[in-house]
Amino acid sequence: MSFRQSAVRFLREVRIPGRAMKAFSWRSLSSPPMHVGEREVLCQCSYGGRSWGKHHRELLPWIYLSAHAAVFLGLNASPAFAEDVSVELSPENDVNGLRRIEDGSVISNEHTSKWRVFTDTGRDLFLQGKLDKAEKLFLSALEEAKMGFGEGDPHVASACNNLAELYRLKKSFEKAEPLYMDAIKILENSFGPEDVRVAVAYHNLGQFYLVRRKLEEAHQCYERALKIKRRVLGHGHPDYADTMYHLGTVFYLQGKEKDAEALIQESIVILEEAGQGESISCMRRLRFLAQMYAKSGRLAEAENIQRKILHLMELSKGWNSLDTVTAAESLALTIQSIGKLLEARELLDRCLEARKTLLPEEHVQIAGNMLHISRVQMLQSSLLRKTNISEALAELDKAKGYLCNSIRIAKLILYKSKKEGGGQQSYGLSRRGATKDVHVALVILLQAYNALAQLEIEKQELLQIEVGIFMVVISLPPFQRLKVLYDNAYPHSRSL
Repeated sequence: MSFRQSAVRFLREVRIPGRAMKAFSWRSLSSPPMHVGEREVLCQCSYGGRSWGKHHRELLPWIYLSAHAAVFLGLNASPAFAEDVSVELSPENDVNGLRRIEDGSVISNEHTSKWRVFTDTGRDLFLQGKLDKAEKLFLSALEEAKMGFGEGDPHVASACNNLAELYRLKKSFEKAEPLYMDAIKILENSFGPEDVRVAVAYHNLGQFYLVRRKLEEAHQCYERALKIKRRVLGHGHPDYADTMYHLGTVFYLQGKEKDAEALIQESIVILEEAGQGESISCMRRLRFLAQMYAKSGRLAEAENIQRKILHLMELSKGWNSLDTVTAAESLALTIQSIGKLLEARELLDRCLEARKTLLPEEHVQIAGNMLHISRVQMLQSSLLRKTNISEALAELDKAKGYLCNSIRIAKLILYKSKKEGGGQQSYGLSRRGATKDVHVALVILLQAYNALAQLEIEKQELLQIEVGIFMVVISLPPFQRLKVLYDNAYPHSRSL
């Protein structure tokens, strides 16, 4: 039975749900799709696990909406919740049942207390994946904010933001968009249209449009936010650079690669000059830029950036971090494309060694790492077949070992998913991670079977060549036969 037939039979046994088949594109694992917005942004080799993608998501800085009151979070890939900030109460007189602090900010009454409780509880349920229950609490929090603070108060804007984030994750986009708009309107009325908090709200809305691939709308929102932030915060401020970076991603998706490159490079320079050159944000932008270069065929430039990333990761986290391992693997895949197979193999071997220390023995990342190593070995075998068939065959045998282990691990993950009922849909973060591992294991399994089939074809070709050479050699006179056998055993002696 062929390897491809074995793969088909196995898939029939585990019965992968139809939606799982739609969850990934049939691209090579060495050429991952470029995701922006709700998913990770250009993270190469994004298998499952805590550092392969989701690990690179991060919240933007918290921006205060009112003095000692609500907090408005910049929207990125992760849920951006708004929270209240605890303050000490001053013994001021109540005004309309509302207690105030010295600067006159309203902070406490029955409704505002309920707003805080509903917001905190709703957030916890949200993070547990219980979106329906969280929705009810966020709706209640919005109503309490309106009654406690007034409909035009910035606290209401933060409540709108929380509910909009929930609807975004539930893909109820028609409900989310007007809430983002309401938040902007409230902030503009409260602080003026040129306030930095308005810029943050526009940035949030731009991110919402980016997730929906409404690029022109996202472009307009980011440009508006960028102009306000430049005037209020200054060119060298990291928040200004953040919006600049996101506008660059929009330009890239619109096909304006030169404009995108200029903005992303400038945003990186701003972070580096601000002393944030080793921050997660800067690393993410460097990775994005490297992926842009790689996709456009500028592999040497991509290699330089990836070497910089790896160097920074080694200094800041060392090889006991999966972030460093991921950076090394990305570099290995790039230099493999350039033809630097020996260095690529060394890096992938070190990645595998580190992963075996940091992860369970049968983790999906280890299966993916083995698949990459086997591909490098097959490329090395193709080069060796011109000079030494025996060594070429030996490389194929090594590659086969890695492929078989990769297939074994992928099968175990899929069987385990079937046993645990892993096809059920859930919004929980842990379930989403487990489902992603299943999808990646399926890709690895199919690609490993395909590579194994190709390996056997190449091996048969080499064996036929070896037999042909043997038949020629035995037909030679004894002295010439010995010379050919010696040269084949010691190829380096031919130049002596």
